[in-house]
Amino acid sequence: MLTAEEKLQIKRIEDTYYMVPILQKVKAKIQEHGTIKALDYIHEILISSKDDVEKMLDVRIRNKEITDKSQARKSIAGSAFSNILQYIFLKCKEKNKVHNDIFITNKTRDRLFENMVTIHVDGETQKPDMDLIIYSKDAGKLKRCMIISLKTSLRERAGQTYKWKLLLEIATGSNEVKSKYNIDYKAEKMPLVCFATVNFYNEINNPQHRGMFKFFDKSFIGKPIKADFISNLSSIVDYVNSSL
Repeated sequence: MLTAEEKLQIKRIEDTYYMVPILQKVKAKIQEHGTIKALDYIHEILISSKDDVEKMLDVRIRNKEITDKSQARKSIAGSAFSNILQYIFLKCKEKNKVHNDIFITNKTRDRLFENMVTIHVDGETQKPDMDLIIYSKDAGKLKRCMIISLKTSLRERAGQTYKWKLLLEIATGSNEVKSKYNIDYKAEKMPLVCFATVNFYNEINNPQHRGMFKFFDKSFIGKPIKADFISNLSSIVDYVNSSL
């Protein structure tokens, strides 16, 4: 059962102009593979929607609604990944595949998560690069949360998030580095720090990138592949149900 806010979340995604052709592909994958498994086809969904989105951008250029097509295209790529993941996740919850006390949001600046995502370094703050938060609540209060950095390509700044994860490990341990740099972390429970990609440029087999995945609590890919260093995105449903 979805909350009123979650229903509005779905509607906001459906009303986003560039999501109209993309959601047609999403619904086709849900029909073909089921709601959870559709998460493994986000890469294919984005690729197959490219021509339709380009046509929409051409119309917006002609109507002078946008002036820079390349900038709009770049913005859409990242936002569409986030929107698709949120949409399918909520559809999984609607079908009771996700526990009722678990929620997903792109409102990462919400004060609800402030302590969990803030590390103090000698009076200054360090926060992770995060695009989505999946979290659980108990009696209206935050119970646990999982932050997710979404990247369509590993050429993007994936390293920012795993460096913050290392800083978090230092902040919650007992070590000389923590004392040396006056590192402090106030939350009682650490967030799970995760990474998800669609790997547009087939970079995941690069040893340097594969090593990077080891720093995350869990890494996911929106492609139906088998690998021992990254999980299919469809496994995120079981993961949050058991971890949050």
